[in-house]
Amino acid sequence: MSTVGKAISLLELFSIDTPELGLTDIARRSGYDKATTRRLLVSLADHGFIEQDPVARLYRLGPGLTRLARIREARFPFLQTSLPYIRELAVSTAETVHLSEASNGSLLTVYVEHPARANRVNVNLGELLPLHSTASGIAFLAHARELVRRSALAQPLAAFTAHTVTDPALLQAQVEAASGRGYSVSDQGYEDGVASVAAAILGADGHAIGTLAVAAPLVRTDSATSAERGEAVAAAAREITEKLTGERYETVRHRSST
Repeated sequence: MSTVGKAISLLELFSIDTPELGLTDIARRSGYDKATTRRLLVSLADHGFIEQDPVARLYRLGPGLTRLARIREARFPFLQTSLPYIRELAVSTAETVHLSEASNGSLLTVYVEHPARANRVNVNLGELLPLHSTASGIAFLAHARELVRRSALAQPLAAFTAHTVTDPALLQAQVEAASGRGYSVSDQGYEDGVASVAAAILGADGHAIGTLAVAAPLVRTDSATSAERGEAVAAAAREITEKLTGERYETVRHRSST
């Protein structure tokens, strides 16, 4: 792995659950020796991507990453455009709504709106979502490039619950159903007791650039409720697509099949 790759791998060790880490912990988790880890951290700190608490001596992500994220959002306002629709869905469903963006063949959770309810589905910001076992992943595959879809179907499909689809043929059927219906449905595919629906947000070329999803406890989900949430999330994803591309959804979607 290149030096750049090693440095980036250190950044990826931080999460909502582990926002701060010490040198020893970072070295252990990364598999690098302490001298290499320290050298990489110093380089990242010089560019503002990592900072160290002067008292606790723990490392955390730095403001340099925020600066780059804001530059990207100013050029491509994916989150800003989606926020009003996320909040509207959160109010109308009273369930967890989350937005994910495509990143190197994966889906990265970039925003989460949790309801005030105590019994709710928790989704972590920055979480990478499996493509085969989540409603978001299935919705993404329904509008992904053919190469991406074939690659996902060819990978070993890990079972996260007893309900996870691990047969490529069955997964393909779910993807086709999502494409025809306009939204995907996942019944405990990633987490027991959780039912989700999701729809793809399309780029100008007609392929998925992200997804919008609603996740709820299974006890508050029946077929009618699931369909209602699905139609709502599909409508929101269509409007976000039109806002981002400046074109009608049907025109954009047709482009991926030509």
